Amino acid sequence: MSDDPRVRVNVPRTKDQEFTAFVHDAGAYLYKTALLLSGDPYRAEELVQATFERTYRSWQKARHGEPRAYARRILLNLRIDGWRRTRAEVVSDVVPGRPVAGPAEDVAVRDEVVRALSRLPLTQRRVVVLRHLLDLTEEQTARELGIALGTVKSANARGIARLREIFEEGAR
Repeated sequence: MSDDPRVRVNVPRTKDQEFTAFVHDAGAYLYKTALLLSGDPYRAEELVQATFERTYRSWQKARHGEPRAYARRILLNLRIDGWRRTRAEVVSDVVPGRPVAGPAEDVAVRDEVVRALSRLPLTQRRVVVLRHLLDLTEEQTARELGIALGTVKSANARGIARLREIFEEGAR
């Protein structure tokens, strides 16, 4: 028996309490993912909000598995639906040069990466974000996007090659 007089009582949490904890835990991760996929902070916020709405409606299903993966899948589907609706993204062709050293350098580099990603074709962008920024395996990426493993490999190779070209253009 322990000398600790405190007793732990496991009080079941309500659906709302569980979901609120999930939002606090996964919010930044989902926002980062949405920002990398959309390239626009406002659109990213809208995607995350819509993701949370859909996840909440299916919380009974999501909470018993991997809620973060479930929400990420919803986020990807929402973004893919947006791409299908718009088909033509307005993208700036200007990739900023190397920022001046200082506290804003991280923000400038992140902005440069987001702009470069926005110049990739949709499939390449999705694959590169999932593989390299979210650290999913090729198999997980194929499953998340519903595409063949070979498509993931070729889109990844082409996307990385194109990013190198974009960054070299910006360095000139």
